[in-house]
Amino acid sequence: LNARDAYGRTPLHVATYARQAQAIRALAKAGADLNALESDRYDAVTIAAVADDEATLRLLLELGATAKQTTSRYDGTALIAAAHLGHDGVVRQLITAGAPLDHVNNLHWTALIESIVLGNGGPRHQATLQALLRAGASQTLTDRQGNTPLQLARQRGFSEMVRMLEAAAARR
Repeated sequence: LNARDAYGRTPLHVATYARQAQAIRALAKAGADLNALESDRYDAVTIAAVADDEATLRLLLELGATAKQTTSRYDGTALIAAAHLGHDGVVRQLITAGAPLDHVNNLHWTALIESIVLGNGGPRHQATLQALLRAGASQTLTDRQGNTPLQLARQRGFSEMVRMLEAAAARR
């Protein structure tokens, strides 16, 4: 049930990668560890988040997996991973599930910062940023060089993100 392959993956990890809802349900019912980390320190929630697989993520969360776990070799979270990829629907699900908004990974970035630094400034990253701002993510946490999210958006020429950050700051 929780046996591991050469990459540290359990059957639940494999079922999540394969988007096999029926297998995920059966494994959970049999007592699989829904929060187990594989060798790269990804859990099933992070695997679904990175894959932009909203249905599998929803199922995992309904079955009791946590959105609060620190994962990945960057000491990040599923929320940070989804934010940097611009997976706005996944980001909204993770926020609703209680993912830590202001977790700082070992690159010294939060989900809000990653949505800017690793994003392209386009519609999905804008929607991700907006979801994080609406949820109350901190705009005062800085990167390792002391840059705020607003400064980072300005440096990258992401004018719509600049506008959203300024509007959110004005509302506080």
